[in-house]
Parts: sequence; C-alpha cells; structure tokens
Amino acid sequence: MAIKLSKIINSWVPENSKVIDFGCGDGSLLKELFENKQVLGYGVEINDTKIEKCIEKGVPVIKLNIDKGLNDFMSSNFDLSIMARSIQCLKNPDLALNRMLELSKRCVVTLPNLGYWRCRINLASGKMPITPELPSSWYETENIHLCTIKDFENLCLKENINIKDKVFINRNGDQGGLSKINPNLFAVEGVYLLEK
Repeated sequence: MAIKLSKIINSWVPENSKVIDFGCGDGSLLKELFENKQVLGYGVEINDTKIEKCIEKGVPVIKLNIDKGLNDFMSSNFDLSIMARSIQCLKNPDLALNRMLELSKRCVVTLPNLGYWRCRINLASGKMPITPELPSSWYETENIHLCTIKDFENLCLKENINIKDKVFINRNGDQGGLSKINPNLFAVEGVYLLEK
C-alpha cells in the first residue's frame, strides 16, 4: 500500500480501537496500525500467499471469502472496518458496505476510479485500462465491479451511508490539485470514511 494512502487511513483510526481489515493483503496496513495506533484486530483474506505474509508479519488473519462470509461476524464488535482496494472485487459491494457498517461504527473504503481521464482514453480507444491502481489485463483481473467516484458516492446516497470524510489521490499519490477540483476526472483513487 502506498505510504500516502496509508497515512490517510492512519489519520482516521482512533488509538486503541478494535479494527477489522477486509481484503487485508499481506497485512502491512494492520501491522502499521498495531505499531502506530496500538489497535486490536485482525485481517480477512482469501489468498493463501498473502495469508502467509500476514502470518510472517505477526498479523492475525482469517481465511474467508468476503462475499460469502461477512454474515459470520457478530454485529458491532469493531470500532472501524477497513476495505482498501477490494470493494471492486466483490459480487455485492452494496451488501458488503452495509454489513461493514453493522460490524463497526465507521468504515474506511478505498477504490480505484474508473472515471480517471487516462482510463477514459483507454476505453475510448477500445481497450480496458491498465494503470498502477488497475494493473491486470481484463482477463486476469479480480475486479468485477469497477466504478467511478460519482458511482460510489451515488451508491452511498442510495444506501443512506454518510460520507464523513473523503480524500482524492492523484497519479503522484498526492491530495489536491486537479483531483480536488474534479475528482471524477482527475483522481486515480478515492478514500472514504463512512458511517450510518
């Protein structure tokens, strides 16, 4: 995970809170939160190689398919749930968002923006985009529900999910600039703090 994205997420995590990270990858974010924020919690991951990396880092992890297993968790056990760069891989992202907000008071969601101008150029030229945030070819990708910044915010509105804070990241990994003026066109990634 990029350092700047990690800093944004860190700024929204209360110290000593209980955190669950869905699609935790290699556990880097959770390890950082354990060290910097003294959080309690664990990750959820389906990829065996990434699970091994979590274990090597000392990050508690559960192997689970998020699409099938979110209901296995008891409600309101966590202060914060996180889903960084994973929501677009789910069959039912709307159900996942709502369930995350039943499990925790707030959630952090990050997602690649298909509305980014370079993605639009690729689509206009007849090709699916390949970017640092969307690195795989269409036939190799885990992404099944790509969306734009506007699409995601419309989903939050439809589901009565309050966007407490949001940050848009440009291709240099920074906030601001054109990504602040027109995020749907110039942000490569959206980062959201959500609550019901």
